[in-house]
Amino acid sequence: MDKKRLAKYEARAKIIKALAHPARLLIVDELAQHGERCVCELTEMIGTDMSTVSRHLSQLKNAGIVSDEKRGTTVYYRLQVQCIMNFFECVESVMACNAKSQQELLA
Repeated sequence: MDKKRLAKYEARAKIIKALAHPARLLIVDELAQHGERCVCELTEMIGTDMSTVSRHLSQLKNAGIVSDEKRGTTVYYRLQVQCIMNFFECVESVMACNAKSQQELLA
């Protein structure tokens, strides 16, 4: 595989890895549904400490999934691109297909 092609797959993997945690999936879903949120709102919603939520947000930001804006002492996060929700729809389709296959095996 040439370097350019490898770099493309590595970039994809970085984005997918950033999504590979339930709390980060919840953050992305929340931002998609309700727009921007501050760290304090996300911390309350997820139910963990602020440093953990900040780490999750940092991973999402480093992957280019979210962006942030500081206003005074508060940092607000928003989705960088809405199309990430298309990926979620695809994941849901795979889950439905897997459930159907499992049901067929049990029948």
